[in-house]
Amino acid sequence: MKAKKVLKYVGRVFLVIFVTLVILVGTLYLVLNKICHGPSVAARDELGSSLLESGQLKFVAGLVLSKAEIEEIQNKNSRKAMETDNLDKNLIHIVNNETDPDDPDQPAPQSEEVFDENGVRIEKIAGSSFLATMMIIKDPSQVCVGTTYPWGEYGKELEQVVKGAGAIGGINGGLYESTGNKGGHPLGVVVQDGEITCNKPGSNKGLYMIAMNNDNLLIIKDIQGMNTEAIKKYVAEEGIRDAVCFQEEASDKNNHFVPLVINGQGRELNGAGSGANPRTAIGQRADGAILMLVTDGRGASGHLGATASDLIGLMLKYGAVNAANLDGGSSSSMYYNNKYEMTSTTFYYQNSSWRLPTAYVVRPKQ
Repeated sequence: MKAKKVLKYVGRVFLVIFVTLVILVGTLYLVLNKICHGPSVAARDELGSSLLESGQLKFVAGLVLSKAEIEEIQNKNSRKAMETDNLDKNLIHIVNNETDPDDPDQPAPQSEEVFDENGVRIEKIAGSSFLATMMIIKDPSQVCVGTTYPWGEYGKELEQVVKGAGAIGGINGGLYESTGNKGGHPLGVVVQDGEITCNKPGSNKGLYMIAMNNDNLLIIKDIQGMNTEAIKKYVAEEGIRDAVCFQEEASDKNNHFVPLVINGQGRELNGAGSGANPRTAIGQRADGAILMLVTDGRGASGHLGATASDLIGLMLKYGAVNAANLDGGSSSSMYYNNKYEMTSTTFYYQNSSWRLPTAYVVRPKQ
C-alpha cells in the first residue's frame, strides 16, 4: 500500500510539471505569435531576424512565421556584398618603439588612452538594446589564436583556452560544431603560429578567413571556392600566422555575416542589417591596435543584443580600418585578467562560456 501511495504521489507531481510546461510553452507561443502578427511590423521583423540567427531556437521562427514572411524579413534586414580582396595595407601603420616618429604616414598615438601593464584597455559600452565590452590591445603582435588542438570530441571553456595558450585574455573565435555544446571540432580553416591545424574550406557555404599575418595585420579573406591546396598556398605566400573562419550566408537555415568595415568604410546595409543577438567581433585601427568587441543579448540583463548596424557603428567609432564579425550567439564571451568580462547568455553558463575549439587570445606584454 505504501508503495502505491508513493507512486501515486510521484505521478501527480509529474502531471503537475507536465501541465505547467504545456501552459508555459502555450503562453510563449501565443506571445510570439502576437508579436509576429500584431500591429508592429518592426517588432515582427526584429524578433524574426533574431530567431533566424539562433542556432538553438531557429526552428521557432518557422512555427510563427510563414516562408514568405521570413523571406520578407530577410530582405528588409540584409547586407550588401563587400569586397575584401583589396585590403589597403598602407592604411595601417603600427605604432611601437621601432617606428620612425618623423614618418608623415605614422598615425599619432592615442595620447588620451591609458593602457594597463600589458598594453590592454577595457571599456564598457551601453547600447540601446545591449551591453558590450571593448578590449583594445595596443600591440597587435600580442594577439593570436588559441586552440584545443589536437581536436577531440569536447572543446574547452574560454578561460581554459586562454590559459592553455599562456595568454591573459581573449574572446571566442571561429565557427565550430556546437551541437550538444560539445565544441570540440572547428569548421573551415584554423591556423596557429603558422601551422594549419584544420583545413576544411568546403565544410560550409560562404566561409571567410579572419587572420593575423606575420606583419601583425588583420586580414579578412573570402575563401569560397578554395580547396585545401589553395589554402596551403595562400597561408604560405601571405604569411598567415593565425586564423579562424566564420560564415557569410543567409537563408532560412543561416543568417551569418562577416565583413563589417573594409579600408575604413562601413558595410552598406538594408535596415539594421540583421536581428539583435549577442555578438563577437574583431577589428584593427590605423595605429595597429586590435579591437575585440563582445555584446550580450537574448534576454541577458533584459537585452535583445546588437545588430550588424550596431557592430559597424561601434567599430567605426573606435577607429577600425578593417573589422569582421566572429561567431556569436551563446558562444559570445570575453575573458581578461582572471575574470569574465562578458559571459555566455545560456543560463547555466552565466559565469563561464560554452565549450570552444578556438579563441582569439592576448598574450602578456613582453
